[in-house]
Amino acid sequence: MQLNPSFRGIAINSLLAIDISLSKRLGICARAHGSGAPLRSMVSLLALTGHAFTWFFGTLICLWRSNTLAGQEVLVNLLLALILDLMTVAGMQKLVKRRGPWDYPPGILDIIAMDLYSFPAAHASRAVMVSKFLLNHLVLAVPLRILLYLWALLVGISRVLLGKHHLSDVGCGFALGFLHFSLVESVWLDSATCQTLISIGTLRWAPLL
Repeated sequence: MQLNPSFRGIAINSLLAIDISLSKRLGICARAHGSGAPLRSMVSLLALTGHAFTWFFGTLICLWRSNTLAGQEVLVNLLLALILDLMTVAGMQKLVKRRGPWDYPPGILDIIAMDLYSFPAAHASRAVMVSKFLLNHLVLAVPLRILLYLWALLVGISRVLLGKHHLSDVGCGFALGFLHFSLVESVWLDSATCQTLISIGTLRWAPLL
């Protein structure tokens, strides 16, 4: 038993207490009949735009419809980035097992995406990784680039408003998203490798079509 806790321990515990208290106060859309009930549907829809199911499904559809080598190269690397993000976040959540501020059970979509715990925030990590990826590989006007950054920020905030994550979970999720983006860019797969992966995937699914 530690009778004289260190200043560092006191500081960390104090910050965690502030994080939990503030995150719970900001979860105005966590309850169906709370003060943020009128915004709940809109905030939930915003959070859905950062969900793993949305991005995996959208990327696969775009890859299926793409008929250029350059487009397929970008989409295959995006798909691998999404897989990396999903597995890394799920592993960290399973290791830490931190509950959300309101300790609500995960929904069916969260279970499918293995987004079962609070730390780190999967939506925040994915939103930052995807936004950085798109900004790096698409030619966008300045207003659209600003909107993409704003979208990533709002996705993270939406999860706090819904009572799913603490502020620190979202902050760490943002940092993790930057890390995933940098990692994917450093091990970028060239067009020939992407075509090989597409061929393997096509052969694997051909008997089921």
